[in-house]
Amino acid sequence: MAELNAFDMAQRQFDEVADQLNLEAGVRAVLRWPLREFHFRIPVRMDDGSLKVFDGFRVQHNDARGPAKGGIRFAGNETIDTVRALATWMTWKCAVADIPLGGGKGGVIVDPSTLSVPEKERLCRGWVDQMWKNIGPRADVPAPDVGTTPQMMGWMMDEYSKLSGAFTPGVITGKPLGGGGSLGRTEATGYGVIYTVREAMKVLKIKSKGARAAIHGFGNVGQYAAIGFIEMLGGKVVCVGCWDRHDRKAYTYSKESGVDPKFLMSITDEYGTIDKAKAKKAGYVLEDANAWIAKDVDVLIPAAIEGVLTGETVKKIHKNVKIVAEGANGPTTPEADAVLKKRGIFNIPDFLCNAGGVTCSYFESVQNDMNFYWSKDEVLTKLDQKMTAAFHGVLEMSKTKKVYMRNAAYMVAIDRVNKAMKLRGWV
Repeated sequence: MAELNAFDMAQRQFDEVADQLNLEAGVRAVLRWPLREFHFRIPVRMDDGSLKVFDGFRVQHNDARGPAKGGIRFAGNETIDTVRALATWMTWKCAVADIPLGGGKGGVIVDPSTLSVPEKERLCRGWVDQMWKNIGPRADVPAPDVGTTPQMMGWMMDEYSKLSGAFTPGVITGKPLGGGGSLGRTEATGYGVIYTVREAMKVLKIKSKGARAAIHGFGNVGQYAAIGFIEMLGGKVVCVGCWDRHDRKAYTYSKESGVDPKFLMSITDEYGTIDKAKAKKAGYVLEDANAWIAKDVDVLIPAAIEGVLTGETVKKIHKNVKIVAEGANGPTTPEADAVLKKRGIFNIPDFLCNAGGVTCSYFESVQNDMNFYWSKDEVLTKLDQKMTAAFHGVLEMSKTKKVYMRNAAYMVAIDRVNKAMKLRGWV
């Protein structure tokens, strides 16, 4: 089987909707590819005195609606095509959430678990040294993503401030509290997933109390999606799928009585690996990596990596699944989409479902600009309002055009970006 190319998938999704919209050829050409890409090398002095060089990227897909926005990933398998895809999806995500930002993404080819804390700091500062002239609060605002943390964002913000000669907290979001960060940011993406699941349940007339979910991924998104599903909706999470960095393989941690996400968080390291021995002692059963897909649940929440629901794996989805809520970016391939459509499973597409993180990042930027910070309740209330409005905007488009939810989300997003480009005289 050919290896998944995330950017090819992003372009195929775009092309399908561009055809439905009869989008002008020139506009299509602008939106199919990023406007700008940066490829660079970052020399880092390691703790043992040796010099190691890392490959870094930043892709700015489109900034017609505002500064580029998107995370920085530190991953051993990072590729430029993955970064291109994620930057593209960020453009659509910001547009569908109706926040005044464009799409960007960055990355470094590195497994951060192999670095010491001082080596991570030097790598973070080195990334900014290469990019600082092309990022900024009014140009491009990075944030944490896979393999990066609020502390790392703090180092990056500090390096930019030193180089620019002024304290500039708004250059980076996802910063630590006390260093320009926002309350509610930690929970934002996972809670945003649950806000959209709640609205989908209302549409489908599914009782949330007692509903069951299976979650793939137990990083920040999966953790707070699990907490939200239990505490906000009164549901039960029967399993979480988790990559184990020690074994270099994945497991599904299952418990028929229901997963306790707060307990699992207490035995999970900073890279999302659950302590197997402690989990087993607490009564969790370790199953195959893909066992989460086949669980008898109402809601599947892929919240880890791209491409987990393929033309083959989608066939394992249980007959009782009613909603697929995409907490991850690009978890569903076009071949899997075709199966979901045929089976009538309600899909909440990634750049709608997981837009809570970037929405809260936008709130952080606003607070940085004002130098005035909101309470956690205020942040989460505004987030709920934004996510709920975005969901119903896409749902209305889906009903009006009689199209699949993913296509409806693209229609909303493409229309907004196209209008912004026209208003600015780009097209």
